[in-house]
Amino acid sequence: MSYPRRVTEVERTIGTPDEAKEEPADGSGGDDAQTASRGRRRVGVLISVAALAYALDLISKLIVVESLEQHAPIRVIGTVLQLDVVRNRGAAFGIGEALTIVLTAIAAVVIVVIARIARRLYSAPWAIALGLLLGGAFGNLTDRVFRSPGVFQGAVVDFIAPTHFAVFNLADSAIVCGGILIVILSFRGLDPDGTVHRD
Repeated sequence: MSYPRRVTEVERTIGTPDEAKEEPADGSGGDDAQTASRGRRRVGVLISVAALAYALDLISKLIVVESLEQHAPIRVIGTVLQLDVVRNRGAAFGIGEALTIVLTAIAAVVIVVIARIARRLYSAPWAIALGLLLGGAFGNLTDRVFRSPGVFQGAVVDFIAPTHFAVFNLADSAIVCGGILIVILSFRGLDPDGTVHRD
């Protein structure tokens, strides 16, 4: 008989419930498809960049405190650029020296925010930018927690001293570079999850 064959063809055309792809109740099936199109997460890149920035900052501070503190500045490029150890309890340019605890809390919040963003991080440029921010934040936070005069009141070690400019360190440099890169990525419409939007 031909009737069962026609039914089978109709079922094949419209699809039966068994053949339909079931999606999880939480809608994660769509997320998996988007994840596959974006590639893999870039948390490893973020952690690697942050670890490198933190290590360079920490090592450089240990060296300059041991070798340069209480000594005359070292000229790198004449009087244009010198190495001179300065203990800074405030933010950039020495602003807010009485707000050390507040600045410590802000650094901690930045670290938490970056950790949350990392869960949906699929863009390598964003991973580099956030890694620089994270490494720099950890570098200065380490000073504020462990250096004198006390826990959460410590002074940050600055030592890169250009003429007519604030004294800073490698952590500051990492934070500034990361911030500039984030601005560039935002203007280009690239989001941390790897998607590109056009305003």
